[in-house]
Amino acid sequence: MSLGNVKEEIFDQIEAAKQRVYDIASETPLVASQVLSDGMLSLKLEHVQPTGSFKIRGATNAVLALTPEERELGVVCCSTGNHGRALAFAAKKLGIPITVCLSTLVPKTKVDLVSASGAKVIQQGISQDDALEVAIDVAKNSGAKLIPPFDDPLVLGGQGTIGLEICQQMPDIDTLLIPLSGGGLAGGVATAVKTLKPSTRIIGISMDRGAAMHESLRAGKPVAVPEYASLADSLGGGIGLDNRYTLELCKSLLDEVVLVTEQEIYDGMSELYWKDLIVAEGACAVGIAAILSGKVQVSGPTATIISGRNVDPGQFSQVITGSSITLDSLTLTGGVT
Repeated sequence: MSLGNVKEEIFDQIEAAKQRVYDIASETPLVASQVLSDGMLSLKLEHVQPTGSFKIRGATNAVLALTPEERELGVVCCSTGNHGRALAFAAKKLGIPITVCLSTLVPKTKVDLVSASGAKVIQQGISQDDALEVAIDVAKNSGAKLIPPFDDPLVLGGQGTIGLEICQQMPDIDTLLIPLSGGGLAGGVATAVKTLKPSTRIIGISMDRGAAMHESLRAGKPVAVPEYASLADSLGGGIGLDNRYTLELCKSLLDEVVLVTEQEIYDGMSELYWKDLIVAEGACAVGIAAILSGKVQVSGPTATIISGRNVDPGQFSQVITGSSITLDSLTLTGGVT
């Protein structure tokens, strides 16, 4: 399938999704940040969604598109936490049974949030790819509908509604920074923004260890990567070796991909809190991290997506007080801004 056909298909899904997602998801504000003194930076506040992340958009769109027969059999997914919580929230509202498969790398806080949302939780394996294999088995054995976390037209369509809102809220946007993992957020949002405002510079931001989309873009095909403990745990996991949509969208629509270190993510989380009073996951602080580190230069109206707030409270407390955190062999520390 050519880029033109893929982009057209996903944009059609985005247009359809805007008729559905607001049944459960919310339109979110775009606000000025205090991180930069020149007022050039704005924040798209997806962390205020009902489940604490942008994932509720794609989950809502996918669940509302189920047939009555599919609703009765239920749904299943793999997740690094936020997709599972969002899907469980949407499914519960509609009385649909759900199973969420998580790896052992998913923080306990997120596991508990998924379980509290009404899902049956299976935690197994050391990577999202392992969790996907479990989800596939559940789907085969139960008849439940497998709803992928990113490489799916309905999920991409839901996430793309963020791009529609940004274009309305910031007509003069020059640069958009998007947290990059499997490409569901980046692919959907970039499709909307590049369709409506093609001159916008779009940069995907990921952590520098285990960045699956970055490595796949370099290889020109989906590749498997090791997963590591990260402050940006939501950005972990592969893109799927049979990836159909997001690799092509990211390859064609992202102007650049930037990687940030764990220390830079730590500093970004701290800066977001002390300058904008935002409790943010490491995954949604990567845009701030890229700017603070000088890896992205801001020269015009710029926005970054604050993608989620589902962070471990103990870890977050350590970050904002400048306490040391150890991740594998890395020691991160800082001072209160």
